[in-house]
Amino acid sequence: YIFHYLGVLLIRVLLQVDKIIDQLQHLIQSYDLTGLKEYWTYLDRRLFSRLEDVYRPTVNKLRTSLYRFYIIHTVQNPEKTQEFFLKQVLELQAQPEWRDWFALPFIPAPEQNPSFSPYFSRQWADTFLVSLHNFLSVLFQSSPQPVLLSFDSEVQRITSVQEESEQLRQQLFALHGESRLKKDEEMVHHKLPPYVQHMDRLGDTELDLVSSQRNVNMTTPSRNFFSTFLPQGRRTPGKMAPGPQSSPTQASLGRKDPSAKAKDPPSAKDLKMPTVSTVTVDLATGHSRQRRHHDHEKERKELLSKLPPQSSEKKNDSDPDTQTEALPDQTDSTNQTRVCDVGGASVEQPFIKLSQEEYIEHHSSIMHCRVDCSGRRVASLDVDGVVKVWAFNPIMQTKATIMSKSPLLSLEWAAKPNRLLLLGSGVGTVKLYDTDAKKSLYEMTIDDIHPRILSLACSPSGTSFVCSAAAPAAQSGVVMEGEAQVSAPVSGQLLLWDTKTVKQQLQFALEPGPVAINCTAFNHNGNLLVTGAADGMIRLFDMQRYESALSWKAHDGEVYSVEFSYDENTVFSIGEDGKFVQWNIHRCGVKQSEYSLSQDAVGPFVLSGYSGYKQVQVPRGRLFAFDSEGQHVLTCSSNGGNIYRLNKADAGLESVLSLGGHKAPVVTVDWCSAMDCGTCLTASMDGKIKLSTLLAQKP
Repeated sequence: YIFHYLGVLLIRVLLQVDKIIDQLQHLIQSYDLTGLKEYWTYLDRRLFSRLEDVYRPTVNKLRTSLYRFYIIHTVQNPEKTQEFFLKQVLELQAQPEWRDWFALPFIPAPEQNPSFSPYFSRQWADTFLVSLHNFLSVLFQSSPQPVLLSFDSEVQRITSVQEESEQLRQQLFALHGESRLKKDEEMVHHKLPPYVQHMDRLGDTELDLVSSQRNVNMTTPSRNFFSTFLPQGRRTPGKMAPGPQSSPTQASLGRKDPSAKAKDPPSAKDLKMPTVSTVTVDLATGHSRQRRHHDHEKERKELLSKLPPQSSEKKNDSDPDTQTEALPDQTDSTNQTRVCDVGGASVEQPFIKLSQEEYIEHHSSIMHCRVDCSGRRVASLDVDGVVKVWAFNPIMQTKATIMSKSPLLSLEWAAKPNRLLLLGSGVGTVKLYDTDAKKSLYEMTIDDIHPRILSLACSPSGTSFVCSAAAPAAQSGVVMEGEAQVSAPVSGQLLLWDTKTVKQQLQFALEPGPVAINCTAFNHNGNLLVTGAADGMIRLFDMQRYESALSWKAHDGEVYSVEFSYDENTVFSIGEDGKFVQWNIHRCGVKQSEYSLSQDAVGPFVLSGYSGYKQVQVPRGRLFAFDSEGQHVLTCSSNGGNIYRLNKADAGLESVLSLGGHKAPVVTVDWCSAMDCGTCLTASMDGKIKLSTLLAQKP
């Protein structure tokens, strides 16, 4: 195949050279001096100028021979000979090799003159044409290959490198897991004393302390038992402070005197375990273990005497952060399972960050970043109006690039078929783009009075989409710090369009007046539509009657992002006031919970630069996203995404995992869940998009 390709390439080169020679001869025979000069100038600009300086004398000699070949041909027409010298006198008179040639028009028989006779021979003409032909052939063959011709080889090379990188990453992950298992085995067999490893020989007191831990983690009972012997400042309290008759050693362990235990066995109430229920010990087993207790009393006292006594007051007054004890062989790595002791029980974190990849094809701040409904492709839009459609499984690869003459402000994936992408512009148009065919199918003109398309939402059925159009405003997606902010709500419209007929169906009534809608979202079947507006209002529309069902004042300032909850009985919203609020849609305007977020999660987002330069971006994309079960939420932050567990309002947001990885503020997020693995997207103001793969830990 390679030899065939080289042969074809050589034939093409020869054909090109033959055409050049034929064109030069045609211009000479037709006495077209102007065309001959322009053609040679073109060759010099496109070919000869790229040669090294050492070849410049050769090019000059070939040009001189070409002009002499033209003069020899014009001897039959003396007028053309005189015309040549008149036009070229300024260029040639300073060259010594042309000094004798100015006398040629005045010589009666130049072909017989000893100075010119060699140029009239057939041999000189053939030698010149062959030399020019060979020079051009070598020039074409030695020229560097155009970059476009090496596209396929570069794609194959990049693909092979990415596949090799993925294989190495999997091998590294497997080796890392094996090393963790080896460390676990070493901890079990070498860290614990021999007489502590035999759990069947424990007394009733120790069984009460570790019985709940054994239910949580049956694979490492000896490790949980050993944690009960650690100092109180390094472990979670398991019960209330002991009575005044307890010794300091017994107080540090949180157990009563053995003699008192025989008379009055402890109950679940006496143990006071905060989060773990006490396991009732069978009486027959208790008596059997109590008989063996005396045999190992000396060994336990010897172990306990080596530990410093702790008072119950120090235990209760210790910092809560120091009450969580990670096992010695565990590291704070996102690729490992995090375990913490809560009330004496071992609790696993809900997610493990398996990997984090970076998409770097954008060169300006991101506005929107959305995964399609199949979870296979991502569409991202930056402030320059460049849209990238890319896939991340099995490798990260750009599928399509969309560049629009008009600024783009919003995007949304179509539900059916999921290859279609809706793009809203700043000039009142919405483009329907086919990502598979890589072409625009249709461009709809929405409204000239309200040209800014701020939000798009496609119905789950795929038959229609909602479009939010707003009037022009001085404030754009990215503004410089210090510019005037718009205080009054901007006028706008909310329209419903049919995707099949590509026509507007209706315009929704916005009470109390027309206002710009910043965000929109459908429920699972498309019967309800929730919107957040610039006036701080949330409006809930009945899509069967196409009318507003509920509306209430939600935030002080604009509503930036709004979504339905997992059960669709509530609605979550983020506003300009920094509040993350859950609203009950069955009771208009009633807050079910409210959380306060930092400016890094709400915006406006600020990116500082050199010499006091600051770039400020108003939120446009999705500011939060839920997992597949609606129990955790992903929000923006200054250096990545943060995952929180949704609790009751009085408990607040519980931080679960920080994704990190960014050097600039994250401005939009998305979360795609499939099976036990979820994909979190975090996009920042420096044009970087981080794709974090999470593994959900099922209880």
